[in-house]
Order: sequence, then C-alpha cells, then structure tokens
Amino acid sequence: MEKAPKSLRLHIGIFGRTNVGKSSFLNLVAGQDVAIVSEVPGTTTDVVEKTMELLPLGPVVFLDTAGMDDTSELGSLRLKKTRKIFDRSDVVLLLLEPDIWTEYEDGIIEEARSRAIPVILVVNKIDQKQPSSAYLERLEKVTERIVLCSSLDGKKRDTYLNPLKQKLIETCPEEFLNPPPLIADLIPAGGLAVLIVPIDLEAPKGRLILPQVQTLRDCLDNGSMALVVKESEYAVALRQLTNPPDLVVCDSQVVLKMVEDTPETLRCTTFSMLFARNKGDLVEAARGAAMLESLQPGDKVLIAEACSHHPIQDDIGRVKIPRWLRQFVGGDLQIDVSSGRDYPEDLAQYKLIIHCGGCMLTRREMLFRIEKAQEAGVPITNYGVAISVLQGVAQRTLAPFPAAWEAFRAAQGERAKKA
Repeated sequence: MEKAPKSLRLHIGIFGRTNVGKSSFLNLVAGQDVAIVSEVPGTTTDVVEKTMELLPLGPVVFLDTAGMDDTSELGSLRLKKTRKIFDRSDVVLLLLEPDIWTEYEDGIIEEARSRAIPVILVVNKIDQKQPSSAYLERLEKVTERIVLCSSLDGKKRDTYLNPLKQKLIETCPEEFLNPPPLIADLIPAGGLAVLIVPIDLEAPKGRLILPQVQTLRDCLDNGSMALVVKESEYAVALRQLTNPPDLVVCDSQVVLKMVEDTPETLRCTTFSMLFARNKGDLVEAARGAAMLESLQPGDKVLIAEACSHHPIQDDIGRVKIPRWLRQFVGGDLQIDVSSGRDYPEDLAQYKLIIHCGGCMLTRREMLFRIEKAQEAGVPITNYGVAISVLQGVAQRTLAPFPAAWEAFRAAQGERAKKA
C-alpha cells in the first residue's frame, strides 16, 4: 500500500450554492486543477473526490458537491448524492459569497447540526467584494470558524490556506486525532499476536487485504510482535512457540478451524470484530447478533458490504453467509445484498442487518449506518460476530471484549423472555 486508504482520512465536505466557487476553492486548496470550473450553473454534476496530505493535519479527502440549489436537468439526482455526502463528512466547509445568505445555507447548517458535524464558513470571492461588518457579525452567530478567501488568487494561497488548516485542526473530530485502537490495547508492548491470514481467491495478488495490513501496522506501532500464518500452518506454528501468544486473530471465514486449533487458555477473535470496534460499535453488533436465534424461514435479512468488488464463486457476503444463515434457520430467507455506498433507505423492511467490518468506511459513516438501523428499529450486527454465532464459537471470539459478550448474553435473555 503506497497511500493512506480513504477510510483513514479526514473527510471534508464542500457545500454551497451553485456557482459559489466550490470547485475553484478545491483547486486552490489542492494547488492543481482537480475540478472543472465554469460560470455555467450545474457544472459539477457529481461528487469530486480529492485525496491529499494537508500538513500538519495529515491525510484528508475533500468532497466537492453539486450546488444545493441546482435546478438544472437531473438536479434532483445530483442533490440526492450531495445529501449523502453528509453521511461521510467529518467536517463541513460551507462556501459563501459576501453578503449573501439564503434558505440553502440555513438548510446546510440545520443538517450539519442535526448530525453534530462541525462547520467552517468560507466566504469566497472577496476579490470581487468585501463582506460587510454586519454580514460577518451574522456569520459569527452561526459559528466563530470563519475564513475569508479568493479562490482565484493563487498568489495568496498560503494566506487563505493557513487559517483554514487551523480551523480544521480545531474542529477535527476526536476519533480522527485519537481513533479507537484495533489491537494495541489487547496485547502488551513486547507481546505477540498471531494473525491467521487465508490466501484464497479473494486475496489480492501480491498483497494482503486492508484489515490485515492495518492490524499488522497497529501491532508495530504498539511495539508488539506479530506472527502471520495461513490457517493450514497455524497449529504447527503454535506448537513451535516457546511462549503462548497474547492474542490470536483470524479471518472470519476460518474461525471454526481457528477455535478448534486454539487452546482454551488463549484469547482469540477475528479481524472483522476488531474493525467492528474500531469503526463502529462492537457492543451494538454483539447485541444485534442475538437476533440470529430468533430468525424464522421467510424473514428478510440485509447483508451490507462497504466495498464494491466483483464477487467470486464462494463470496463471503453473497454465498457463504447466506448459506450459513439458511442452515442455521433451517429454511429459506429473503436476503438482499447492498455494496459500496448503496445503503438502503428503507431499513424497516428487514429483521436483521449483517454488516461487514467497514474497513472502507470512515468511523462517522459506519456509526451513521448503525444509527439509521436503530432509528428503523432493526438489529444490526457484523460479519465476524454473526459468523461466530452461526458457527457456535461466539463465546470464544467475544471473550476479549467483556462488554460485548455481556451485551450478547443480555440480548439473548431478553429475546428468550419475549419468545
């Protein structure tokens, strides 16, 4: 991997009315032409993403959106995509023109506040007109985070960019500055983790998949050691160790074999569970997994994947989990699969949502998906937790996370009472 993945970058949504200068502003920040600039309203027809290193902040993604007042052809479809950017944005940049504030700006502020997303106001086009003191006073009632700039004045780029960086650092969500650990708090410095990594058709040629790479990096950052093996060599490797490892982590697809080969005295879990905690809420995923025992033939289940990929013959989300579910329930189920960012709006139709680890999503976006499920009254769980329940090994794989295990047990008890 040569670059930080998008899911680990701060996502900054650029919002504003049509032709307020969003694309020009993105080009100014990037120091290059990454977005088409035109005086014709509605030029930006889709979300433009620009990944970059914005030092000293670090890796970021800027999301340039279509104008929120777009009345051009296909405008409604563009606006639908634009509103979804709120799901991904850690920070909102609202671009303005001097002395202009309309119902569209009110709508952006209201949406951002409802999601607790910090907002920075960027008054653009100051080369054409300076904002009045009365206008600036009005903006200060919305937020004190205000930046003035002219996106067409490249010579003063640093003059505009430095205050913006400072505002971004001030508003940066705590989970970006101090993200929840993957594995570092589960093993001591100098400790050892065994990572079981299957090499199958889904493994990228010459590389490991993102969850495995990030877990390995977290071990190294923690001053811990990692032994990486395939499931076929795991038992042999374990016998050759002088001292037992502090934790064993495997791909969910081989969790049954891993548990069979792991002594009861050793803690073990899955990559998917690590990511359920790092990206979202493992306790909620454990609680939602208790719904598996209440599923009946004919129930409708959603399997949600965060990445878009060409499914292989024995794909985990489209083939294996559905097969295990039907075997567990003892009958057929209605199973829908969503991938990428096509998260269904009507979640209430499902009895259960089984989500992947979310390694391709930001923490904010994963938490938003969990929140939407809760609003719809639908339990949501995670690939790793669900597979462990279906394979009958949840007690082993949830053991490193006592709060999650207790939540699962409590949810089991509640559903047993209702039954």
